[in-house]
Amino acid sequence: MKKYIVSVFMLTNLTSSLLMGSVESTFLKSFIKNGDVVFDVGANVGKKTEVYLACGARVVCFEPQPECIAILNSKYKNNDNVIIEQIGLADKDGYLELFQCLQANTISTCSQSWTQEGRFVEQGYTWDKKIIIAVSTLDHMIAKYGKPNFCKIDVENFEFEVLKGLTQPISYISFEFASETIKNTQKCVDYLIALGYQHFNVSLGEGHSFALKQWVSAEVLMKKLETMIEGDALLWGDVYASCI
Repeated sequence: MKKYIVSVFMLTNLTSSLLMGSVESTFLKSFIKNGDVVFDVGANVGKKTEVYLACGARVVCFEPQPECIAILNSKYKNNDNVIIEQIGLADKDGYLELFQCLQANTISTCSQSWTQEGRFVEQGYTWDKKIIIAVSTLDHMIAKYGKPNFCKIDVENFEFEVLKGLTQPISYISFEFASETIKNTQKCVDYLIALGYQHFNVSLGEGHSFALKQWVSAEVLMKKLETMIEGDALLWGDVYASCI
């Protein structure tokens, strides 16, 4: 009976995961078309990569953590639609210190301030390992692989530095935001405006839909986020920007 219950639990989780992936891919298909190139910046172990593949995309994964790279290589070694780059992205080529959280590698970061304050610090997480990683820029990766139609950036408060390595517009970009780093979000939005982006929206948490009914200006977006944060001090999600 115990084995049966465990099997049902695992099947339920798998079914739930597949359904959520299907919902997310349906959402993303509004701006990722079959054959598009997608940059997955901060790929971790490929959770988002799976969704982009389900949209018919060819995916370039950027991930500096060796443990995550081993998993990515194992999952995609025979997949011609996935390229794996064991590097981080920043505002210029070189080397940076990566602060790894061994408890939760999804919050590893090149942002030292992320390791000193915020929700994860308050929850007791520590960044107990430091490694030196190679970094490049979005511009250089575009020169290498071509311009993606969509670029996702999830790098734990290092999003602005990644965006500064981009000097040309990509059709669609998403980057993670968190309430405690909203000033960094503003910097990212301002930088995108300078690149020519005029249309913005946002998804909240793990939601797979836009929180706003239509694309809005940067000013409206930031006002909406500030209002939302007043009601939820732990608000987080992804900002989407379109230059189309």
